[in-house]
Amino acid sequence: MGFFSRKQDPTPADPSAAELGREYAIAKRHGDRKKVNQIARELGNGTTDRDSFEAGRRAYDDIPPINPPRRNRRR
Repeated sequence: MGFFSRKQDPTPADPSAAELGREYAIAKRHGDRKKVNQIARELGNGTTDRDSFEAGRRAYDDIPPINPPRRNRRR
């Protein structure tokens, strides 16, 4: 054990809010404005845990996007 061995709890307090955060990050990455606005309205109601939502969003955002293969494109 060293100075920097502080581990955060990987399980969010509200799993449904974390799932909502993951859905938000997916919609944001894919450019689905309708879904992003729908989730933002649901989040604005104040019924979801904001910290769990942010943890779910960060969990998906930490995964780097893949670059699609270049097929038959001339450079």
